[in-house]
Amino acid sequence: MTIAATDTAPAGTSRALSCLDVLESEAVHIFREVAGEFERPVILFSGGKDSIVMLHLARKAFTPAPVPFALLHVDTGHNFPEVIAHRDRTVAQHGLRLHVASVQDFIDRGVLRERPDGTRNPLQTVPLLDAIEKNRFDAVFGGGRRDEEKARAKERVFSLRDEFGAWDPRRQRPELWQLYNGRHAPGEHVRVFPLSNWTELDVWQYIEREGIDLPGIYYAHEREVFSRSGMWLTAGEWGGPRDGERVETRMIRYRTVGDMSCTGAVDSDATTIQAVITEIAASRLTERGATRADDKLSEAAMEDRKREGYF
Repeated sequence: MTIAATDTAPAGTSRALSCLDVLESEAVHIFREVAGEFERPVILFSGGKDSIVMLHLARKAFTPAPVPFALLHVDTGHNFPEVIAHRDRTVAQHGLRLHVASVQDFIDRGVLRERPDGTRNPLQTVPLLDAIEKNRFDAVFGGGRRDEEKARAKERVFSLRDEFGAWDPRRQRPELWQLYNGRHAPGEHVRVFPLSNWTELDVWQYIEREGIDLPGIYYAHEREVFSRSGMWLTAGEWGGPRDGERVETRMIRYRTVGDMSCTGAVDSDATTIQAVITEIAASRLTERGATRADDKLSEAAMEDRKREGYF
């Protein structure tokens, strides 16, 4: 796959921009704006589809120069092996710098405790904030989109976080005419969301257009899973399945990936990107609403985590 710089129409001519062109242009502008305003930005990169698209856009924003930001992954230790393998291949292929903040390290040191339900997604906040503080990152790119969940719909593109990494919706700043305010006090930082205005369908259509490679679990495949709380989960060291939960082989795919303990699969026969796009276009549930148990802990589960410093 070749990365080409975003083009402009020759002087005196006009060119109608597609929806994807507009979204790409906005994201490229955001990356360049951060490069000009901040000293030590970092890209959150898990090897999931949104972070892969975000990295692709960052490369496009600065080509032929290398991406001027490091990558950061908060590793729960319960990630899908296919996703971690894709993460490492991407880093090696493009000569990128990767920082890994390990939840397991914090558990081993006694700073964090395992949860009774086995999920480590809520435990990512402390390692994330520790990595931001230690590396003095002042801008942190995330792949969050407003269509995913109601708390994320409240986010601005530049989201100010206080000295404890906490998000206060009352401190959100206006962003008229794509004017972004990155000013922050010492100890504070800004979370930046280049994909804010994208939908899941936009992401997949862009992946198709750009020929972006993804981990295979995003496409339908046979996998051993078991049912819990209406979701198909993958067995693993995190504590599943429990007594009475029967493992079976099903044709499934993942719409989103995270900690294996809380990321469910959906029944699917979409083995190609065109079939995935057709499937998403017909869906009436967001990817997180359909497949993320951690968002179902309470009505305000995501917002509560964001106030503590979560993505």
